[in-house]
Amino acid sequence: MRLLLERGDVNPNSQDNNGRTLLSFAASGGHEGVVKLLLEREGVDPNSPGKHGRTPLSLAAQKGHEGVVSLLLQRGGAKADSPNVDGRTPLSFSAEWGAQSVVKLLLDCVDVNPNSRDGYGRTPLSLAASGGHEGAVKLLLERGDVDPNLPDIHGRTPLSVAAERGHEGVVELLLHRGDVNPNSENRDGRTPLSLAAEWGAQRIVKLLLDRVDVDPNSWDGYGRKPLSFAASRGNEGAVKLLLERGDVDPNSFDNNGQTPLLCAVISRFRGVVKLFLERADFSYNISGSDRRGPLLATWRRYEDVGNLLLAYRHIDHRLLSMNGGTLLDSLLIWGERYSSLRKAQKKERTKRAIAIGSKRKGGRWRNGSL
Repeated sequence: MRLLLERGDVNPNSQDNNGRTLLSFAASGGHEGVVKLLLEREGVDPNSPGKHGRTPLSLAAQKGHEGVVSLLLQRGGAKADSPNVDGRTPLSFSAEWGAQSVVKLLLDCVDVNPNSRDGYGRTPLSLAASGGHEGAVKLLLERGDVDPNLPDIHGRTPLSVAAERGHEGVVELLLHRGDVNPNSENRDGRTPLSLAAEWGAQRIVKLLLDRVDVDPNSWDGYGRKPLSFAASRGNEGAVKLLLERGDVDPNSFDNNGQTPLLCAVISRFRGVVKLFLERADFSYNISGSDRRGPLLATWRRYEDVGNLLLAYRHIDHRLLSMNGGTLLDSLLIWGERYSSLRKAQKKERTKRAIAIGSKRKGGRWRNGSL
């Protein structure tokens, strides 16, 4: 390599079809010796961007090549905050992949913006939180000028992303900072608690519920609360934690008139249904009719949950829905829809079988070979 670089007819800044130079390849591969030789050659551009705006520093930072990053910053005159075509900086890439030592090197540069946002509005902190990289998150949070509440284009904050992905350690680090909003809402009105409850991140649900400033009854754009999401996904641990809170309303309706219990029934989560039925603070409609109850046993899809509901006769098992019907009424509607679908499918299969039979019969009559 040294002999080639000493030749006068070798262009050290030559690019391939994607705009990558010799320095880009060496930096991406973590080859410190080659990077050092190239930087010693006069005229080598340390900031040459590729086709997508990726500089040698950006490539080395993403791969976590601490030695190469240090060479480029200290001896090569590389721009520490150079963005690619998507607005991603070297700090953004290193934070996303959890390259803690590189994150530290870049944060020590005075010209690095720790709150830089890419084309999707994601900050280095948001990307580190999404990947569950606690070390990188901790380094970023130690900077007093890092804003932990900056949302991306979907309204998701670092806390929201970490809660949704189930990264307990990152959530704990974020909540430890006094300026993090635990009730931040994304574009759909979903809070970190709502997202954690939906995906069954039980420990994160507990961390959030242990805070006095977290709203356990927050509504999203469709009127759904954390309890509804937990129930509809069958997350018994999250449901139990929410129901243990005295200020959580188990009888709330979403915009479709469904309660958390009905969400669990429709999805056939017996364990969750049982958790609700063991409580005594539900609203019940005593004007319903028990004659609908036995029909549950004929619905194959809901037979198991239906029997469980019928076993709780001491609570009258008739939960009021927003349109005035009972829980059993709602089950009847869903059961009838399912039954109608099955009948339609059976009728269609019969028609196809008759059509196929007619074709075969016609074939025999025409050539006698079938």
